[in-house]
Amino acid sequence: MTISTGDRLPDATFTVMTSDGPTKMTTQDVFGGKTVALFAVPGAFTPTCSAKHLPGYVEKAAELRAKGVDAIACTSVNDVFVMGAWGKDQGVGDDVIMLADGNGDFAAATGLEMDGSGFGMGKRSKRYSMIVKDGVVTELNIEEPGDFKVSSADFMLGQL
Repeated sequence: MTISTGDRLPDATFTVMTSDGPTKMTTQDVFGGKTVALFAVPGAFTPTCSAKHLPGYVEKAAELRAKGVDAIACTSVNDVFVMGAWGKDQGVGDDVIMLADGNGDFAAATGLEMDGSGFGMGKRSKRYSMIVKDGVVTELNIEEPGDFKVSSADFMLGQL
């Protein structure tokens, strides 16, 4: 069952790359007591994700924060080393938390996984964005396969 607006995010553990190496972060660590702009991509270093999706959130980080967003987070079913390298390559700095969902547990628990086996990618996350307030989804924007419209930073700015 797919998560919906008004639902609380499921408990999950992500891994993030820090200066001290891989570090675990729970759903509570990321979303507890904060307004978070979360977006998900099917894969790090993939064309749309690298050319448009992640760069849009980096470019609009100050505008999102000015509208009440405490943190911006990107999740993908990739390992922490890939997510760390992609964040470094994209120059995210402290603007975006790169949440590795290495086994796809969060994607599956939210019902937002997709099967990319036809592209040699296995189980992945759908492309989406959501606004999460203290762990509760207040806006959810799920893309149709192959689209990049409702999960963009610009679209989210219009929802805040």
